[in-house]
Amino acid sequence: MSWNDESLAELRAKYAQGHGGDIFEPRFKRVADRIFSSGGTRTAPYAGMPTFLDAPFMQIDPANPEFGDLQVAMVGMPMDLGVTNRPGSRFGPRALRAIERIGPYNHVLDCAPTHELKVADIGDVPFRSRYMLEQSHEDIERHIGKIVAAGVVPLSVGGDHSVSHPILRAVGKDRPVGMIHIDAHCDTSGSFDGTKFHHGGPFRNAVLDGVLDPTRTIQIGIRGSSEYLWEFSYESGMTVIHAEEMPAMGIPAIIEKARQVVGDGPTYLSFDIDSLDPAFAPGTGTPEIGGPSTREVLELLRGLKGVNLVGGDVVEVAPQYDSTTNTAHAGAQVLFEILSLMAFSPTLTGNTA
Repeated sequence: MSWNDESLAELRAKYAQGHGGDIFEPRFKRVADRIFSSGGTRTAPYAGMPTFLDAPFMQIDPANPEFGDLQVAMVGMPMDLGVTNRPGSRFGPRALRAIERIGPYNHVLDCAPTHELKVADIGDVPFRSRYMLEQSHEDIERHIGKIVAAGVVPLSVGGDHSVSHPILRAVGKDRPVGMIHIDAHCDTSGSFDGTKFHHGGPFRNAVLDGVLDPTRTIQIGIRGSSEYLWEFSYESGMTVIHAEEMPAMGIPAIIEKARQVVGDGPTYLSFDIDSLDPAFAPGTGTPEIGGPSTREVLELLRGLKGVNLVGGDVVEVAPQYDSTTNTAHAGAQVLFEILSLMAFSPTLTGNTA
């Protein structure tokens, strides 16, 4: 159309009065109507008690939890007893809760997951001891097991990557699940220093426990000097895409491969923040240069719309190594993207067509 006085008058009539919450496009209005008051105000992003993605907080009794009609439970796991290098991811859940201005609208997937799903931050796993790794894993499995038994999908924030093993023991208890694993490391190594319970081996443990199907597992972004530790990934039938392969393959091809590997079956999504190049996420315990950018990771995640997710995690954010808070910001955004994907998961929508 041409720009003239009549065009200006039409825009003034529609937009000169009112407030920022007066949205006319139905796709956007459904979000704005939940955010803005009738007077045009909205809650300040820095106000109130911090929760994951500003979701409602639900106080539960860990011994006898009642989840009501909850669909997704976001839970913190502030435990990093399994690290091989720098500690500090025990502060990850608190760091992600403190990040403001994530969501509520995902313009690529066209959803507002904290409003369209019945989701809550249910606090942290109640650890009996801050010193005992194996006992902490028992605590995680017990807590997540109660969430799963209630028909609620767990979305966890670590903590080091060893937490994924007990989570998978709960999520895959009745049948092994597939997995999309985005990381710099395969995390399928054996015992170190007399124990197999560390952040370098959760997925070997999960396969050997019968809760993770390696033929329905894809690991994306793998790189660094630890390749010699990952033979179990290949021997068991996992699909591995190295970071060096990603530029030539392109993100669309990687998305298609991931969808082929996991198929329509129940799938877990595990995201280690060290999958990102440390230029974007330096705040982690085992940084590896040469990884994907935040933009590439967002494109990858958004391409998984419709995958049958039954759980997910974001792990290894160690905020004290990043004075900019960029790492926690990236982690919170990824958490939001996974929650957005859950809004389309057949497990939650009931749409299996």
